[in-house]
Amino acid sequence: MRLEKGQLVARLAEGPADIARAQELRHLCFLAARGLCRPGGRDADRFDAACRHVLIEGPGGQLLGCFRLQFLPAARITDSYSAQFYDLAPLTRFHGPVMELGRFCLHPAAQGPDLLRLAWAAITRLVDAERVGLMFGCTSFPGADPALHAEALAHLARNHAAPAGMAPRQKAQAVALPDIPADPRRALAAMPALLRTYLGMGGWVSDHAVIDPDLDTLHVFTAVEVARIPPARARALRALAG
Repeated sequence: MRLEKGQLVARLAEGPADIARAQELRHLCFLAARGLCRPGGRDADRFDAACRHVLIEGPGGQLLGCFRLQFLPAARITDSYSAQFYDLAPLTRFHGPVMELGRFCLHPAAQGPDLLRLAWAAITRLVDAERVGLMFGCTSFPGADPALHAEALAHLARNHAAPAGMAPRQKAQAVALPDIPADPRRALAAMPALLRTYLGMGGWVSDHAVIDPDLDTLHVFTAVEVARIPPARARALRALAG
Protein backbone atom coordinates (compact mmCIF):
# COMPACT_ATOMS: atom_id res chain seq x y z
CA MET A 1 0.00 0.00 0.00
CA ARG A 2 1.40 3.35 -1.08
CA LEU A 3 -0.50 6.64 -1.45
CA GLU A 4 0.87 10.02 -2.49
CA LYS A 5 -0.49 13.53 -2.04
CA GLY A 6 1.81 16.25 -3.28
CA GLN A 7 5.11 15.78 -1.48
CA LEU A 8 3.57 13.45 1.12
CA VAL A 9 3.66 9.66 0.97
CA ALA A 10 1.80 7.10 3.11
CA ARG A 11 3.18 3.58 2.97
CA LEU A 12 3.40 0.38 4.96
CA ALA A 13 6.55 -0.18 7.00
CA GLU A 14 8.88 -2.50 5.15
CA GLY A 15 10.97 -3.90 7.98
CA PRO A 16 12.48 -3.41 11.45
CA ALA A 17 14.20 -0.14 10.56
CA ASP A 18 10.88 1.45 9.55
CA ILE A 19 9.17 0.21 12.71
CA ALA A 20 12.04 1.60 14.81
CA ARG A 21 11.52 5.01 13.21
CA ALA A 22 7.81 4.85 14.07
CA GLN A 23 8.62 3.90 17.66
CA GLU A 24 10.97 6.88 17.95
CA LEU A 25 8.28 9.26 16.70
CA ARG A 26 5.76 7.75 19.10
CA HIS A 27 8.24 8.28 21.94
CA LEU A 28 8.58 11.92 20.96
CA CYS A 29 4.82 12.49 20.78
CA PHE A 30 3.57 10.39 23.69
CA LEU A 31 6.43 10.50 26.18
CA ALA A 32 9.09 13.14 25.56
CA ALA A 33 6.41 15.78 25.02
CA ARG A 34 5.26 15.09 28.62
CA GLY A 35 8.76 15.03 30.08
CA LEU A 36 8.85 11.22 30.17
CA CYS A 37 11.46 8.88 28.76
CA ARG A 38 11.98 5.19 28.03
CA PRO A 39 15.25 3.34 27.41
CA GLY A 40 16.47 3.72 23.85
CA GLY A 41 14.10 6.58 23.12
CA ARG A 42 11.41 4.30 21.69
CA ASP A 43 7.78 3.62 22.51
CA ALA A 44 7.54 -0.12 21.90
CA ASP A 45 5.38 -2.97 23.16
CA ARG A 46 4.51 -6.57 22.37
CA PHE A 47 1.65 -5.55 20.07
CA ASP A 48 3.99 -3.99 17.52
CA ALA A 49 4.86 -7.43 16.16
CA ALA A 50 1.18 -8.21 15.47
CA CYS A 51 0.44 -4.95 13.66
CA ARG A 52 0.91 -3.36 10.29
CA HIS A 53 2.61 0.00 10.65
CA VAL A 54 1.85 2.93 8.34
CA LEU A 55 4.38 5.73 7.89
CA ILE A 56 3.59 9.19 6.53
CA GLU A 57 6.69 10.78 5.05
CA GLY A 58 7.51 14.19 3.67
CA PRO A 59 10.27 15.42 1.35
CA GLY A 60 13.45 13.43 1.69
CA GLY A 61 11.69 10.66 3.59
CA GLN A 62 11.24 12.69 6.78
CA LEU A 63 8.83 10.85 9.08
CA LEU A 64 5.88 13.14 9.79
CA GLY A 65 3.33 10.69 11.16
CA CYS A 66 2.58 7.06 11.88
CA PHE A 67 0.01 4.65 13.25
CA ARG A 68 -0.44 0.92 13.57
CA LEU A 69 -3.29 -1.39 12.63
CA GLN A 70 -4.13 -4.83 13.95
CA PHE A 71 -6.57 -6.92 11.91
CA LEU A 72 -8.46 -9.62 13.79
CA PRO A 73 -11.53 -11.83 13.51
CA ALA A 74 -14.10 -10.51 15.98
CA ALA A 75 -13.76 -13.67 18.06
CA ARG A 76 -10.18 -12.62 18.85
CA ILE A 77 -10.83 -8.97 19.69
CA THR A 78 -9.85 -9.84 23.25
CA ASP A 79 -6.26 -10.25 21.97
CA SER A 80 -6.05 -6.55 21.10
CA TYR A 81 -4.21 -3.75 22.89
CA SER A 82 -7.50 -2.20 24.00
CA ALA A 83 -8.53 -5.44 25.67
CA GLN A 84 -5.90 -4.81 28.36
CA PHE A 85 -8.13 -2.00 29.65
CA TYR A 86 -11.66 -2.97 28.62
CA ASP A 87 -13.59 -6.23 28.78
CA LEU A 88 -14.41 -6.65 25.08
CA ALA A 89 -16.23 -9.97 25.36
CA PRO A 90 -19.53 -8.41 24.14
CA LEU A 91 -17.83 -7.52 20.85
CA THR A 92 -16.68 -11.06 20.08
CA ARG A 93 -20.16 -11.61 18.59
CA PHE A 94 -19.69 -8.90 15.97
CA HIS A 95 -20.13 -10.23 12.42
CA GLY A 96 -17.07 -9.56 10.28
CA PRO A 97 -13.37 -8.70 10.65
CA VAL A 98 -12.34 -5.94 13.06
CA MET A 99 -9.37 -3.55 13.05
CA GLU A 100 -7.69 -1.76 15.91
CA LEU A 101 -6.19 1.64 15.13
CA GLY A 102 -3.52 2.65 17.60
CA ARG A 103 -0.50 4.84 18.34
CA PHE A 104 -1.74 7.48 15.88
CA CYS A 105 0.58 10.48 16.03
CA LEU A 106 1.84 13.38 13.93
CA HIS A 107 5.17 15.12 14.43
CA PRO A 108 4.58 18.28 16.52
CA ALA A 109 6.27 20.42 13.86
CA ALA A 110 4.33 18.95 10.96
CA GLN A 111 0.63 19.25 11.74
CA GLY A 112 -1.78 20.05 8.94
CA PRO A 113 -4.94 18.95 7.12
CA ASP A 114 -3.07 17.26 4.27
CA LEU A 115 -1.36 14.89 6.72
CA LEU A 116 -4.68 13.92 8.27
CA ARG A 117 -6.35 13.47 4.90
CA LEU A 118 -3.56 11.20 3.72
CA ALA A 119 -3.67 9.19 6.94
CA TRP A 120 -7.41 8.61 6.56
CA ALA A 121 -6.98 7.78 2.90
CA ALA A 122 -4.51 5.05 3.87
CA ILE A 123 -6.80 3.75 6.63
CA THR A 124 -9.74 3.67 4.22
CA ARG A 125 -7.73 1.80 1.61
CA LEU A 126 -6.77 -0.90 4.13
CA VAL A 127 -10.24 -1.11 5.70
CA ASP A 128 -11.76 -1.78 2.29
CA ALA A 129 -9.02 -4.22 1.27
CA GLU A 130 -9.53 -6.30 4.42
CA ARG A 131 -13.35 -5.92 4.42
CA VAL A 132 -13.24 -4.57 7.97
CA GLY A 133 -16.62 -4.20 9.66
CA LEU A 134 -15.56 -2.50 12.89
CA MET A 135 -12.74 -0.04 13.62
CA PHE A 136 -11.85 0.48 17.26
CA GLY A 137 -9.22 1.74 19.64
CA CYS A 138 -8.48 3.76 22.76
CA THR A 139 -8.81 7.53 22.29
CA SER A 140 -6.78 9.52 24.80
CA PHE A 141 -7.30 12.86 26.50
CA PRO A 142 -4.11 14.53 27.77
CA GLY A 143 -4.17 14.64 31.57
CA ALA A 144 -5.29 11.72 33.73
CA ASP A 145 -7.57 13.77 36.02
CA PRO A 146 -11.18 13.08 34.93
CA ALA A 147 -12.25 16.53 36.18
CA LEU A 148 -10.20 18.10 33.37
CA HIS A 149 -12.47 16.47 30.79
CA ALA A 150 -15.80 16.36 32.60
CA GLU A 151 -17.83 18.31 30.05
CA ALA A 152 -16.47 16.36 27.07
CA LEU A 153 -17.04 13.03 28.84
CA ALA A 154 -20.59 14.00 29.80
CA HIS A 155 -21.35 14.91 26.18
CA LEU A 156 -20.02 11.52 25.05
CA ALA A 157 -22.15 9.68 27.60
CA ARG A 158 -25.30 11.53 26.59
CA ASN A 159 -24.89 11.49 22.81
CA HIS A 160 -22.46 8.76 21.75
CA ALA A 161 -23.04 5.75 23.99
CA ALA A 162 -22.35 2.26 22.71
CA PRO A 163 -25.31 0.32 21.25
CA ALA A 164 -27.08 -2.07 23.56
CA GLY A 165 -25.25 -5.37 23.74
CA MET A 166 -21.95 -4.00 22.39
CA ALA A 167 -20.74 -1.83 25.27
CA PRO A 168 -17.37 -2.91 26.70
CA ARG A 169 -17.46 -3.86 30.36
CA GLN A 170 -15.20 -2.44 33.05
CA LYS A 171 -11.80 -4.00 33.59
CA ALA A 172 -9.10 -1.63 34.88
CA GLN A 173 -9.10 1.70 36.75
CA ALA A 174 -12.52 2.55 35.38
CA VAL A 175 -14.03 6.02 35.75
CA ALA A 176 -17.76 6.42 35.09
CA LEU A 177 -18.63 9.10 32.55
CA PRO A 178 -20.23 12.02 34.44
CA ASP A 179 -23.89 12.94 34.23
CA ILE A 180 -23.67 16.74 34.20
CA PRO A 181 -24.88 19.48 31.83
CA ALA A 182 -22.54 19.94 28.86
CA ASP A 183 -22.40 22.58 26.17
CA PRO A 184 -22.02 20.65 22.89
CA ARG A 185 -19.74 23.20 21.24
CA ARG A 186 -17.36 23.44 24.19
CA ALA A 187 -17.42 19.68 24.71
CA LEU A 188 -16.48 18.90 21.10
CA ALA A 189 -13.75 21.55 21.10
CA ALA A 190 -12.24 19.90 24.20
CA MET A 191 -12.01 16.47 22.55
CA PRO A 192 -8.95 15.10 20.75
CA ALA A 193 -9.16 15.61 16.97
CA LEU A 194 -9.09 11.85 16.37
CA LEU A 195 -12.13 11.36 18.59
CA ARG A 196 -14.06 14.11 16.77
CA THR A 197 -13.28 12.33 13.50
CA TYR A 198 -14.62 9.05 14.87
CA LEU A 199 -17.81 10.74 16.05
CA GLY A 200 -18.27 12.34 12.64
CA MET A 201 -18.30 8.83 11.20
CA GLY A 202 -21.02 7.73 13.59
CA GLY A 203 -18.63 6.38 16.22
CA TRP A 204 -19.57 5.47 19.76
CA VAL A 205 -17.73 5.12 23.08
CA SER A 206 -17.67 3.03 26.23
CA ASP A 207 -19.74 4.10 29.24
CA HIS A 208 -16.55 4.59 31.25
CA ALA A 209 -13.03 5.90 30.83
CA VAL A 210 -9.73 4.43 31.97
CA ILE A 211 -6.82 6.25 33.60
CA ASP A 212 -3.34 5.58 32.21
CA PRO A 213 -0.99 6.94 34.90
CA ASP A 214 2.14 5.98 32.95
CA LEU A 215 1.27 8.38 30.12
CA ASP A 216 -0.78 10.80 32.26
CA THR A 217 -3.81 10.31 30.02
CA LEU A 218 -7.44 9.32 30.29
CA HIS A 219 -8.90 7.26 27.46
CA VAL A 220 -12.25 5.96 26.26
CA PHE A 221 -12.88 2.92 24.11
CA THR A 222 -14.06 4.14 20.72
CA ALA A 223 -15.56 2.20 17.82
CA VAL A 224 -16.93 2.86 14.35
CA GLU A 225 -19.17 0.38 12.55
CA VAL A 226 -18.10 0.75 8.92
CA ALA A 227 -21.55 -0.04 7.51
CA ARG A 228 -23.02 2.80 9.60
CA ILE A 229 -20.67 5.55 8.42
CA PRO A 230 -22.88 8.26 6.86
CA PRO A 231 -22.91 7.75 3.06
CA ALA A 232 -21.53 11.21 2.26
CA ARG A 233 -18.61 10.69 4.66
CA ALA A 234 -17.94 7.22 3.25
CA ARG A 235 -17.86 8.59 -0.30
CA ALA A 236 -15.47 11.36 0.74
CA LEU A 237 -13.12 8.88 2.42
CA ARG A 238 -13.09 6.57 -0.58
CA ALA A 239 -12.45 9.52 -2.89
CA LEU A 240 -9.37 10.33 -0.79
CA ALA A 241 -8.25 6.70 -0.96
CA GLY A 242 -8.49 6.72 -4.77
